[in-house]
Amino acid sequence: MAFDRTLAVAAAAAVIAMLALASIESASAAVPGWTHTRMANPARTQVTASDGRWLATLTDGAQTVTLAGPERRLDEPSAADPVITSVWVRALDRPFDGHVDETWLADAMSTTQPDVLALAMGYLTDAPDEYDASGRRIAGDADYGPLQANGTRQEGSDFNDFLGMDYAYGSTVDRAESAQIGSLDCSGFMRMVWGRRAGLKLTLAPNGAGIPRRSFEILASAPGVVTIANRAKQVTKLSKLAVGDLVFFDASSSDGSQIDHVGMYLGLDGAARPRFVSSRKTANGPTMGDVAGRSVLDGTGLYAKSLRAARRL
Repeated sequence: MAFDRTLAVAAAAAVIAMLALASIESASAAVPGWTHTRMANPARTQVTASDGRWLATLTDGAQTVTLAGPERRLDEPSAADPVITSVWVRALDRPFDGHVDETWLADAMSTTQPDVLALAMGYLTDAPDEYDASGRRIAGDADYGPLQANGTRQEGSDFNDFLGMDYAYGSTVDRAESAQIGSLDCSGFMRMVWGRRAGLKLTLAPNGAGIPRRSFEILASAPGVVTIANRAKQVTKLSKLAVGDLVFFDASSSDGSQIDHVGMYLGLDGAARPRFVSSRKTANGPTMGDVAGRSVLDGTGLYAKSLRAARRL
């Protein structure tokens, strides 16, 4: 894992171009030097500088904000190609209502705090351990789940299991499983990154306001907007994807056509392939690499063929 701020490659430019693929409805000046451009499908606002440089994109009804920042390298030993990008992802404290808070945006572009992508990288193979002020391990190389007698990894490791702490949802308390400390399954990984770390609401039962527990529930009822609807077939048109979008798969044949896996889109890698990160049994935890299936969304590999939908939180 690395975050080198090296010279730009075509990947970042290609990602930014993807963000702008929609019909422009109107443009208006925001503050001196900034222009807000309304775009459609999905409805969103693109912010650009006076020289035309892309600064940020905010999507109506979503808390995800993609913005320009220092270039960095997202990598893992098992990944065939790194993602080198200047696109950063941060979260608003409420769904975007069409009005850009320039103060918040300026602060978000200037802060040195880890963004959502950096938070996700903090659970990959060989990621260093991180601890909070109480000494609790909050990040580091995560397993998928405990090893079972049949040689497979147990499902069900949520963010609070990784942390070894009980978590209350109103009057309902989800008790941490001691055997799952340090583990995150696919939806638990996304709930850790977006919920526990980035601050979005969490829920156990789907309610439309928080990120629920299971991958198919997240697609159906999590906050934000569905950017690619599930048509029960391979998604091959990826132009609506933006960095940070959750991507959903029907990767297992044992549950029919139900969505059974979720990850997050990272952008184009050095080979111009759309790469994602997710927690997988076969890789024993979060990975952007190519162990037992290449982590790219195009082509004929397992995850490309099983890609079904996308949601912007």
